[in-house]
Amino acid sequence: MSTVPFNPLSRLCVQPWSALGGLAPIVSDALARILSGDPAERVLDRTLRSHRELSREGRQALKEAVFNVGLWRRRLAFLLGAEDAAPSQLLFALLHGLAGVPAPEAAAWSGLDAPLPLNTGEPPSLALRASLPDWLADHFARELGPEAEDFCAHLNVPGPITLRVNPARLSREALAARLASEGVSTRPGTWSPLALHVDGPRPNLYALESLREGLFEVQDEGSQLLGLLVEARPGETVLDLCAGAGGKTLHLGAAMEDKGRLMAYDPDAERLDRLQQRSSRAGLTRVQVLRTLPAPGLGADRVLADVPCSELGSLRRGPDLRFRLTPDVLSRFTTTQRDILARAGDVVRPGGRVVYATCTVNHAENQDVVSNFLRSRPDFRSIRPGSGWLPDTCIQDGFLLVTPHRHGTDGFFAAVLERSESAG
Repeated sequence: MSTVPFNPLSRLCVQPWSALGGLAPIVSDALARILSGDPAERVLDRTLRSHRELSREGRQALKEAVFNVGLWRRRLAFLLGAEDAAPSQLLFALLHGLAGVPAPEAAAWSGLDAPLPLNTGEPPSLALRASLPDWLADHFARELGPEAEDFCAHLNVPGPITLRVNPARLSREALAARLASEGVSTRPGTWSPLALHVDGPRPNLYALESLREGLFEVQDEGSQLLGLLVEARPGETVLDLCAGAGGKTLHLGAAMEDKGRLMAYDPDAERLDRLQQRSSRAGLTRVQVLRTLPAPGLGADRVLADVPCSELGSLRRGPDLRFRLTPDVLSRFTTTQRDILARAGDVVRPGGRVVYATCTVNHAENQDVVSNFLRSRPDFRSIRPGSGWLPDTCIQDGFLLVTPHRHGTDGFFAAVLERSESAG
């Protein structure tokens, strides 16, 4: 492993910033909305749709300016010595202070009459260095100790675009060749045998015939590991207890070779409707959507409980996500998580398996929920996730734990819980 510290600012130095010339009013308007609380993705999408005349470089520069001012706002405020700086001032601090653009050009492209003085030197706290709310930086410092700095640095660059091949349709190698023929370059993932990372600029995946044919889904590599840990087999009864729109359900169905009984439950009816459409596209005929919670005694062979959580593991997926959270998110979901895991324990058969998973880095939602469950259910034991195929580097204290700084994935936790054969 390299000993050179990861620098999340390096990507700022290679952006086409000169294309911002004349765009300062557009950038400032978008930033004002984001800084007042509007979701960044929505603001950026609306802005780009309203300015279709922009060049490719102009769109790229606009996107990076909006994304990075939204992301780095705390560090930029430190550079400016002002908590209430205007969008144009924050943009100048980004261009000159973080991206290294000479001060006169940075001022002109930001819509300022003259450069502003900036603080020099390293920000004095993790929260300011990584541009996080104080409470969130403190949380990561408690959770990760000496690794917190590296973890937080990796939250400040966009995650890769990762695809999961549909193995019911073709191999990973065949998908890579098909995508290459459609103009999309990929490379294999490191941890999931189903993963391909997209190289180069983001393509319009939804315009690809291969997606319409159900050959792949967009899914983070860490998320793919959760489905793999279930180790679903053809002919089994498998339940996805928190299915959402069904990405992991489709993964389980492919592993089962569309044989057996695959059930999916989620309290959001609209997401389940989308799951039915996606199942058809993926060639799965055995997915049974449940509109009500399954009753105890179902006798499932395997249950995946990818529970609602604080989602701290996926903060790199949006520049403003961290600023839209409040400290109560660290404990908001624990009661629900315990209830769902208890339900999973009630519906799995003796000898069966429950995979409890989150996309967060928080003991209270991860290890503590599992420990509480095991104390109340002596008929269950925790076993090593992915025995025989998952590398030790993905395991911590007997659980799956993958993170951006160690594995290049979003942050995910999973426990594999096995019910004793004599239970019941």
